[in-house]
Amino acid sequence: MKPALEINHLQKSFAGTKAVDDLSLSIEPGEIFGLLGPNGAGKSTTINMISGVCRIDSGTVRIFGHDAVKDYRLTRRLVGVMHQEIVTDHFFTIDRALKIHAGYYGVRSDNSWRELLIERLGLGPHLHKSMMKLSGGLKRRFMVAKALIHKPQLLILDEPTAGVDVELRRALWDFVREMNQAGTTVLLTTHYLEEAEQMCGRIAIMSGGKLVALERTADLLARLDSRSMLLHLNAPLDQVPTALEPLQGQLEENGQLLRISLAGEVAMAEVLQTLAQLDLPIRDIELPRPGLEEVFLDLTGLQLTDRKGSSS
Repeated sequence: MKPALEINHLQKSFAGTKAVDDLSLSIEPGEIFGLLGPNGAGKSTTINMISGVCRIDSGTVRIFGHDAVKDYRLTRRLVGVMHQEIVTDHFFTIDRALKIHAGYYGVRSDNSWRELLIERLGLGPHLHKSMMKLSGGLKRRFMVAKALIHKPQLLILDEPTAGVDVELRRALWDFVREMNQAGTTVLLTTHYLEEAEQMCGRIAIMSGGKLVALERTADLLARLDSRSMLLHLNAPLDQVPTALEPLQGQLEENGQLLRISLAGEVAMAEVLQTLAQLDLPIRDIELPRPGLEEVFLDLTGLQLTDRKGSSS
């Protein structure tokens, strides 16, 4: 079976600066695939090249075996894209826009499918409003419907839940899972890393236009050997006990939280035995699991404050 999306040595520069640098990856039919990275990593540029919005400098994009440049009429019918930027015709109503949009791809309008999208995305009460009168969340709902109206085989969602409420976010992901189970392949970018961790079977991470990781989500999480144990204390400590210094013990929260490292070949039994001998005033023990955010920060070399502070 041919890949749903196959990218080989993709390159794109703007004013001499490489936005995408020798990117290669492949997505199998039926996957929910995550493409992550900090702002400016090249994710949206990659999506724009896949969808034909941006010209390719070099390299190839194939969609279900068809070249995205040579067979662009076919590949654009196979792909539905919700872009990160909100793009609408201000003077069209939702109803009017959805009725004509499938025709842009040479696809007959399917009333039952359009009505299903309207129902599942909660657009019914707003059908006859012009785009100028819609909130940002409603515009994003419309953009999801627009991306799906021609029944694409590959759905690309670029930051679909940015700025939307929790209720819509849950409803959207439930619908995306249903679409995926029915056979639609999904490529997702998001800054909500917990979404990618829950939704995606495999994840690629980009930084500076380059691919820095591409693995199954579970394997990616396992790469970061940063297990730790948090000891919540009933009484504060002034210093880390000498016996815990080899475990990189650190005091936090004014001495009422003791963090020790379980990295490498540290045996849990030996740690517990040492703690019992120290007779510390332990109230609770916590074993936090490293999440995708820790992996992301480790691979991209960014600090969390840097990632949140970027605006591009």
